[in-house]
Amino acid sequence: MASTSQAPSPGARTAHPDHLGHVIFIAAAAAMGGFLFGYDSSVINGAVEAIRDRYDVGSALLAQVIAVALIGCAIGAATAGRIADRIGRIRCMQIAAVLFTVSAIGSALPFALWDLAMWRIIGGFAIGMASVIGPAYIAEVSPPAYRGRLGSFQQAAIVVGIAVSQLVNWGLLNAAGGDQRGELMGLEAWQVMLGVMVVPALLYGLLSFAIPESPRFLISVGKRERAKQILAEVEGKDVDFDARVTEIEHAMHSEEKSSFKDLLGGSFFFKPIVWIGIGLSVFQQFVGINVAFYYSSTLWQSVGVDPTDSFFYSFTTSIINIVGTVIAMIFVDRIGRKPLALIGSVGMVIGLALEAWAFSFDLVDGKLPATQGWVALIAAHVFVLFFALSWGVVVWVFLGEMFPNRIRAAALGVAASAQWIANWAITASFPSLADWNLSGTYVIYTIFAALSIPFVLKFVKETKGKALEEMG
Repeated sequence: MASTSQAPSPGARTAHPDHLGHVIFIAAAAAMGGFLFGYDSSVINGAVEAIRDRYDVGSALLAQVIAVALIGCAIGAATAGRIADRIGRIRCMQIAAVLFTVSAIGSALPFALWDLAMWRIIGGFAIGMASVIGPAYIAEVSPPAYRGRLGSFQQAAIVVGIAVSQLVNWGLLNAAGGDQRGELMGLEAWQVMLGVMVVPALLYGLLSFAIPESPRFLISVGKRERAKQILAEVEGKDVDFDARVTEIEHAMHSEEKSSFKDLLGGSFFFKPIVWIGIGLSVFQQFVGINVAFYYSSTLWQSVGVDPTDSFFYSFTTSIINIVGTVIAMIFVDRIGRKPLALIGSVGMVIGLALEAWAFSFDLVDGKLPATQGWVALIAAHVFVLFFALSWGVVVWVFLGEMFPNRIRAAALGVAASAQWIANWAITASFPSLADWNLSGTYVIYTIFAALSIPFVLKFVKETKGKALEEMG
């Protein structure tokens, strides 16, 4: 990709072609945290029924073991920023890589249900760290002209991680003769599924030694000369580095004013704009998207699909997720965030309503009738496609743009925390709700998808084409 010749200001300068390749490598290495985020979030899908069988637990307790990782996620996300500001972005990535590795080994070799839950909390803490550090680091090392495209590496890595975990699970299940508890490498198949994450975790750790520290962090600890060297690596040697350093310092000082108390105000504790951010986060989760990634194999098996086929369908759903994410990345700057969110909501309502209809039929010989089975399968893919091409990407774009500069950092933290809590609520409740009434559960998700339409129309303002300084 050729660089442009116009560069009127230091902040607007683009990388030269020889530097751009290096920047792409740096962004891709940092995005390995996103890959692990997606992989670890989804790999449990292959072990749910085996854990239920091995430890003889009911749906409610099983759900807590699956969802407990999200507690670690919330803690990791809440603390990662401060850790990174104290010891640096690279050290933070290395800590996350170690925690991912420890979690993978511990989850593969649990003594009992309680320590499996503990290893999942540790893995969740690493996910939370990766969810914050990856995007922040990529934004800090990317030349301004390429920041949006390089920033999308994180989301792309997450959906690829989800797909790869489903593909690996499917391959391991086939190697174990279609039995999640079948013997494989001296362990049960589900244990190997959880342990395989050691490989990308180690790769993430190794790559972290091959990329430079963020210039922003180096400036914050007084290492201006080293910061200038890294800016030269990513932006070219003809940049006015003194001006760039001054620009970064000015941005850092303006952000330091953001605190939790700045979010307070209005009639309902938070300022209205903060509630809108929380609403976007909650709707993104309450449509039930993570049921598709945590429980899809269990879901298909519950309506009579063969275990091996259920794993394959989980993989195809993940591929659709990637396709939808690419569509969103192409169109989010062309047609706008708000229209994309509305298109996605309408598509999700249709997909979820069809799933609810299909699951309302009684099983025949342990299976859904043929017509309803195919409708459920196609509708599930439709739902994931419309989520991925809209809310999966658009919400994060909105949250990064919609808040005024003065409160952006703190407001984004609150909205992200709301997202983890909503994620936990859906993940922890699904097994019990499915035992109660699977069709009714999907009716609930359909209602939330439908309610997201008037919410976006009434409260959410378009941010496409607006400078961050215009948000008020």
